[in-house]
Amino acid sequence: MTLSQNMRAGLLSLAILATFLVLWHWSTGGGTAAEGLDPEYAALMGAQVTQGASAMPGPVDLFSTLWGHLSDPFYDRGPNSKGIGIQLAYSLGRVLLGFALAFIVAVPLGFLIGMSPLVSKALNPFIQIMKPVSPLAWMPLALYTIQDSSTSAIFVIFICSIWPMLVNTAFGVANTRKEWLNVARTLEISPLKRAFTVILPAAAPTIVTGMRISIGIAWLVIVAAEMLVGGTGIGYFVWNEWNNLSIVNVIVAILMIGVIGMILDQILAGAARLVTFPE
Repeated sequence: MTLSQNMRAGLLSLAILATFLVLWHWSTGGGTAAEGLDPEYAALMGAQVTQGASAMPGPVDLFSTLWGHLSDPFYDRGPNSKGIGIQLAYSLGRVLLGFALAFIVAVPLGFLIGMSPLVSKALNPFIQIMKPVSPLAWMPLALYTIQDSSTSAIFVIFICSIWPMLVNTAFGVANTRKEWLNVARTLEISPLKRAFTVILPAAAPTIVTGMRISIGIAWLVIVAAEMLVGGTGIGYFVWNEWNNLSIVNVIVAILMIGVIGMILDQILAGAARLVTFPE
C-alpha cells in the first residue's frame, strides 16, 4: 500500500522528533537536571545542585514539568505565582486586542491607499519611515504617556501589527484586475458597492496574508514586551522563571509559545484558503 505524501511527511516528522529526543536525552546523560542550571553558576547564585545532576534538563525533566503545568494550568497563588494557562491567557488577550485594533485601522486605510494614487504617494514617506522602527522602541514612550504596563503592551502590539496588514491591503487593492473593475464600471456599480463586491474579494487573499504576518510578529513581540513591563503574561513567566533559576520551566514556556504561535498561524492559514479562489 502506497502512503500519501501527508502520511509520509508525518512519519518523517515523528522520526526527526524521536531522533532529537534521543540525542537530547543522551547529551544530558539521561539524568535529572538541578533546575537545568550550570553547577558553577548555580553555586555562584546560591542554588543547590545535587551530585550527578545534569547541567541541562533532559526530555524526562521537560515532560514531567510540562505535565505538572498542564494538570493545573490556572492556579493563582499571588502576583508572582500564576499557572501557565493564566499567563498565556493574558498574553493572548493583549495580542488579540492589539491585533484587532490594528485591523480596524489598517484595512480601511489600506483600501484608501490602494484606491487612491494621490493618497498612496502622500502617505508613503510616513509609512516607510515608521515601518522599520522596532516595536519595542515604542515601549518607553508608551509607558511614559500611557503610564500603564498592560495598555502599553497592547499599544506595542498595535504598532507592530498595523504595517504588514496596511501594506498588504494596499497592495491587494491596487492590484485588482483591471478587467473586473471595467466590467463593474460598465454595469454602473457604485464605488462603495464596487469596493465590497469586486475589490474586497479580489484583495482578500493578500489581506489575510498580511494578517498572518502580523499575528506572527505580534506573538513574537508580546514575549519581549512582557519581559520589559513585568506583571503577567508568558513573557513575564519566562523572565520570572529565569530569575528563579528554573531553566526547565523556561524550556516549557518556549514550547508553549511555539505551540500557540503555530495554532494562531494555522487559523489564519485556514482563513487564507477559504478566501483564495482557484485560477
